[in-house]
Amino acid sequence: MTRRPKLSELFSHAEIRQLTRRSNAMGLWAIGSTWAVIALSFIVLVYARAHLPLWGQGLALLLALLVIAGRQLALAILQHEGAHGTLFASAWGNDILADWLCARPLWNQLHKYRPYHLVHHTKTSSADDPDLSLTTGFPTSRRSLTRKILRDLSGLSGLKFLLGRALMDAEVLKWTVANDVQRLPRAGRRWPDHARALLKNSAGMLLTNALLAGVLWASGHAWLYGVWALAYLTPFPLFVRIRSMAEHACTQPGADPLRNTRTTAAGWLARATVAPVRVNFHIEHHLMASVPYFRLPHLHRLLRERGLTPPPPSYLDVLQIVSGAAR
Repeated sequence: MTRRPKLSELFSHAEIRQLTRRSNAMGLWAIGSTWAVIALSFIVLVYARAHLPLWGQGLALLLALLVIAGRQLALAILQHEGAHGTLFASAWGNDILADWLCARPLWNQLHKYRPYHLVHHTKTSSADDPDLSLTTGFPTSRRSLTRKILRDLSGLSGLKFLLGRALMDAEVLKWTVANDVQRLPRAGRRWPDHARALLKNSAGMLLTNALLAGVLWASGHAWLYGVWALAYLTPFPLFVRIRSMAEHACTQPGADPLRNTRTTAAGWLARATVAPVRVNFHIEHHLMASVPYFRLPHLHRLLRERGLTPPPPSYLDVLQIVSGAAR
């Protein structure tokens, strides 16, 4: 097994201090700009409905679904930054703002995600990695990958996720963001107990989504909440799948984050969809999880200049890698 390199072997103390400096301003910008793009997408849809022919409205809806789903993934990544304590310089920003402005609207909870995700970092690619089920079975055939993509785009994956999250909040299933399902012991509980647990655990999601729906209703365009929900059910699961495959599928097992993780080149289209908030710099993140998102490109340049990482593949390259089994 390859060992994990010591940071002191790769970087000076001054470089580490510079790379790990957090910024409240950058945290606020990341959250504010993400929600601003979502709001702008809603505005474009309202304009299209009032001024464009039917085909133009359909095109605007399709583009809005892609943009909003990309920003939903951005919110998920910002929650991830908060879980590492790198989104803000303040604990309040990482614990409260990242939770209520990023995690809860997507039916997530920072206090559950944080301990779960930190295990992924300490046990990456091992049998104890809680995210292992997201990348097992690769490489696969093109036909299998196509079926997965079609399930995502048809909404089947999204509906499955909603059912799973409801059962997790009802404390029927163990909480996870991966694909493996573990049933919790009943311990004498009846369905009314599960219903109360569901209401308690999903209260944050219900509150934030009710607030979003209320704002849209007050603006006279309550139908826009349906667009938010449709984006969550259709492109969003596909973007999550591609991002997960790019990060860890078909990488080398072992403890070395330079080998068990992948950084992927991301152009403007990838950054708008599957790679928001610099999440494509995943080797860098696993090597030094204390580096905030906006400093990851600098860390990437240092690794490349020192010959520690190869040129990153594109997301199209990744899709070819993970569908490289016999057809």
